[in-house]
Amino acid sequence: MSFDWSLSRIHCPVDLAARGKRAGHLELPHSDNANPLGYYPIPIMTIVGGPGPTTLLTGGVHGDEFEGPVALLDLFHDLEPDDIKGRLILLPALNAPAVRASARVSPLDGGNLNRAFPGARDGGPTAMLAHLVESVLMPHCDAAIDLHAGGQASVFAPCALAARTAEGELSPENMALAEAFAAPVIWVLGRHNDNRSVNAAATRHGLPMIAAELGGNGAVTPAILEIAKRGLRNCLGHLGHLERSAPPAEPVVKVEVRAADHKVCLPSEGLFEPLVEAGERVAEGAPIARLHSLEDPAREALTLHAPTAGLVLSLGTRGYVRHGDFAALIATVIDEAA
Repeated sequence: MSFDWSLSRIHCPVDLAARGKRAGHLELPHSDNANPLGYYPIPIMTIVGGPGPTTLLTGGVHGDEFEGPVALLDLFHDLEPDDIKGRLILLPALNAPAVRASARVSPLDGGNLNRAFPGARDGGPTAMLAHLVESVLMPHCDAAIDLHAGGQASVFAPCALAARTAEGELSPENMALAEAFAAPVIWVLGRHNDNRSVNAAATRHGLPMIAAELGGNGAVTPAILEIAKRGLRNCLGHLGHLERSAPPAEPVVKVEVRAADHKVCLPSEGLFEPLVEAGERVAEGAPIARLHSLEDPAREALTLHAPTAGLVLSLGTRGYVRHGDFAALIATVIDEAA
């Protein structure tokens, strides 16, 4: 079945159906002072081999998360049509204007793409991109993988995210895909998952899907990139695109964020001093960070404590912080398997 591009204002000059390996750019129409009559290019690549499933792979949904774009570009260059069964559609920098600006949100309209689904055909640039993915591409896909990281403001323990179904049950297909990715942590998404995300869009379409959080700090590291590249190949084997190889038998921790207040935010501004690392275990009430005041330097630093026992899934990385900024996310350990 061919894609119905008439559903979107975004033009795709790349043939996504015929066997072969192709790369080009989606043409995102947006008239502004910088580009009143042209379009903003969004890179798109495809590899089509023999008969098999279609998987959508996205990165750069937030423009200051570079691990996913690098891993997907490497994957495209490493594979040939004869290597795979089925079709891979890669959008390594889905929010390309934000990636080029090294910004979390789009510089075109200030939109957060992972809070824009299902989007709108006649909306702004961010809404049009979300609509393209959910309404044009996903109906013809059999699975999806979305690569994220902590960006410039935080760092994550490397993890694969497996979402529950709309009925609240943990999808076995999503969990199997997360286990295949073989990151050190599996983050089970429950009722605190945002229904405006790529992950939620895939859930609405019934697609097996994982997201991944891969480090952060606004930079790519060799160790994190190795986890991403290995995880992608593991998942492509699991989905039937590649010859399947067993993922490494490393310990896996399964966690879930069970309450909104397990995300710790800062009560005032100052200098942020973390006392733990992402991926570290903490007890309930354990000190996790201190906040130093510049306005009142004689005042003792304010200590922040873990609201629950668990694993530090993510940690803020900004040096100077303001009231309401993110400090840490503590996830409850729900299962461990060797």
